[in-house]
Amino acid sequence: MSRDYILQSFHPPVSLQIDYARELNPQQHAAVTAPPGPALVIAGAGSGKTRTLTFRVAYLLEQGIPPDRILLLTFTNKAAGEMMRRVTELLGQSQPMLWGGTFHSIGARVLRTHAETLGFQRDFTILDRDDARDLVKACLIEAGIDFKAGKFPKPDVLVEIFSMAGNTHRTITELIDSQYGYFAEHLEKIDALAKSYTARKKANNSMDFDDLLGLWLKLLQQHAEIREHYQRRFQFILVDEYQDTNKLQSDLIDLLAARSKNVMVVGDDAQSIYAWRGANFLNIIKFPDRYPGSKIYKIETNYRSTPEILQLANAVIAGNARQFAKELAPARPSGLKPALVACTDTSQQSAFIAQRIGELHEEGTSLNEIAVLYRSHFHALELQLEFTRRQIPFTITSGIRFFEQAHIKDATAYLKFVANPRDEISFKRLVQLMPGIAAKGADKLWANYQSKLPAAPGSEAAAGLALPAEPPGGTAVLLQACAKAVPAKAAVAWAQFVATIAQLESPAVRKNPAKMLQLVLDAGYEDYLQANFDNHSSRLDDLEQLAVFARDLGTVDDFLTQLALLTNVEAEDDKRANADEPRVRLSTIHQAKGLEFGVVFVIMLCDGLFPSNRAMEGGEGEEEERRLFYVAVTRAKDELYLSYPFMRGGFGDAGDTMQSPSRFLNEIPRELIHEWNLRANYY
Repeated sequence: MSRDYILQSFHPPVSLQIDYARELNPQQHAAVTAPPGPALVIAGAGSGKTRTLTFRVAYLLEQGIPPDRILLLTFTNKAAGEMMRRVTELLGQSQPMLWGGTFHSIGARVLRTHAETLGFQRDFTILDRDDARDLVKACLIEAGIDFKAGKFPKPDVLVEIFSMAGNTHRTITELIDSQYGYFAEHLEKIDALAKSYTARKKANNSMDFDDLLGLWLKLLQQHAEIREHYQRRFQFILVDEYQDTNKLQSDLIDLLAARSKNVMVVGDDAQSIYAWRGANFLNIIKFPDRYPGSKIYKIETNYRSTPEILQLANAVIAGNARQFAKELAPARPSGLKPALVACTDTSQQSAFIAQRIGELHEEGTSLNEIAVLYRSHFHALELQLEFTRRQIPFTITSGIRFFEQAHIKDATAYLKFVANPRDEISFKRLVQLMPGIAAKGADKLWANYQSKLPAAPGSEAAAGLALPAEPPGGTAVLLQACAKAVPAKAAVAWAQFVATIAQLESPAVRKNPAKMLQLVLDAGYEDYLQANFDNHSSRLDDLEQLAVFARDLGTVDDFLTQLALLTNVEAEDDKRANADEPRVRLSTIHQAKGLEFGVVFVIMLCDGLFPSNRAMEGGEGEEEERRLFYVAVTRAKDELYLSYPFMRGGFGDAGDTMQSPSRFLNEIPRELIHEWNLRANYY
């Protein structure tokens, strides 16, 4: 052991008497007992990354490093809490002096101490996302910009643009050019708003979430004495999930470690899947270049999966050129080969999965140990319907419930209103999408419109009269009659609304929910998505696939009925969230990272869906998509099923289209899988 540890601290070593060689495998042991200096630990899936970091902290303390000289950075509060809990258990006592937490929590701690240096008071307010949006909205109003009109980005989108620019160290111009080209005409105003937003935060003595990193870095870069203080304080820096760091976080780590070079970053380049939110894959790949002489430790023993699943995982990731080569090695005995399941269409795929889950459950597998993973949430629409029909309990962990998302509710509100012209909720939702109309304005317009409706059948006013359920001449006629009550700002939008409703209620369209949804997008809702949502592309995908989903559900009434049933299932699932009832997990792969299940189904493995066409547009897209597939595969402990349909409904007039199996499937040696061809008949 190098005496450099002791020379830096003058602190009595902690007497733990841990037998590291017995507690750790050889690869973990090498990383935990690494000498001072820069170190990159490539920890493969299921290899005990958290255990390695925990023992590293204990080892440093045992060598005499004071706890307040160690900085442990994580990404989530949950990860930070788990890490600190394990350290406490291992040491037999808590370590309150240890600097451990998320990047943002450590940043806040530093900035509270040095706020005055940056022109803030120590009691500065930390803005949450809603607060930031409201402040940006105030800047828009001050600038006299009517963000509710036209295609100018709304406050939520502006917050995302400002955040992404800061976290990736790009200017507003660079970001608009690369990711938001449809806002190019507003570039000058957006750039001015960013400056105004920054000035108002300072004037209000407030920082947003991104400032906790950005201002922390600014503090270190611009004030030498503060920089040197923290460089001397943090003798050893440990970073968890390093593959997920963005440019800003990487620069912070490099600056803090510039003096001692005692930085150990732990991660898995093969699980870098968050480029879309700013993570920079090059941080981990180029770590050895930024730290000449750094040592690389690989932890490749996997304690999660069977040898057969690991062989497939190794084959999957082998297609990536830019990686640290490694081979996951099994610690478990042999099991079943992964299955590759070819289905006729998405209905058969759903039926197969439901059937197989039923068999697994009868054989004793808990539903809690079963997960269905997919690239995008809309891939599981048919599966949700199939599970509902068969009464298979399931939970969805792909963010907000699909049918409760704003864009889904907006688009389906058109269908609901055409199907039922007396639907007050849908009417008000639609008119509030227009510029200059808020809740009170919607109330007034509803009263105006309602006064023109014929009395409802069965009402007292209609008693004895054969009045139609729908307005004579169509709903669009009545809407047009309300035009004089519409605010001037919304006049153009109202005219478009009337025209859209007229098209939707025409006999050729009215009976076809898929055509209705397509028409909604063509009539301007896609432009609304761009202006209101930073992830408009994925939301557009959702709506296009909802239209495909609607094709097989009969009439508009049938579609809306199924929609209501599925929405209710999701709502009931929320109520059961804390119940003991076992449920199958449905999840996007991004949401499932870090989790594990006994049985995993990965579905919709078709080229264009997985890998995603949109993701493939970038130069690094294919390799990140392959890493995403690798993450999906390595969630499975005992059984793995990979499935794809040969036929799938197309958007608009495309009809059913042939699908090509994902290129990732073609990279898997056939001897590693058991092929099931279900095209001839249902399972």
